[in-house]
Amino acid sequence: MTCHQVDGAGAQNMIPPLIKTDYVLGDKAQLIKILLNGMNGEIKVNGDMYSNEMPSQAFLTDKEIAAVLTYVRNSFGNKASVVTSGEVKKTRATIKK
Repeated sequence: MTCHQVDGAGAQNMIPPLIKTDYVLGDKAQLIKILLNGMNGEIKVNGDMYSNEMPSQAFLTDKEIAAVLTYVRNSFGNKASVVTSGEVKKTRATIKK
């Protein structure tokens, strides 16, 4: 809530929105990797550039990440399939430590 705001709208040019974006509604593995790896540098979302750092959330369990992403993918007007802990586990296994 602190970063992406209570309504998922983010903060202009700093924190991208979670509302109906390709990142939220698109490839689940890419979204999972963002939570596991964090993100640094510029990113274009819905035609706007954002450049604030998102810290890694890899300390969360697979089940917790699946729950957070399922919530985001089905809140703020979004409607998308659930993210399972199995999908998170599979994606986590592909990340080099």
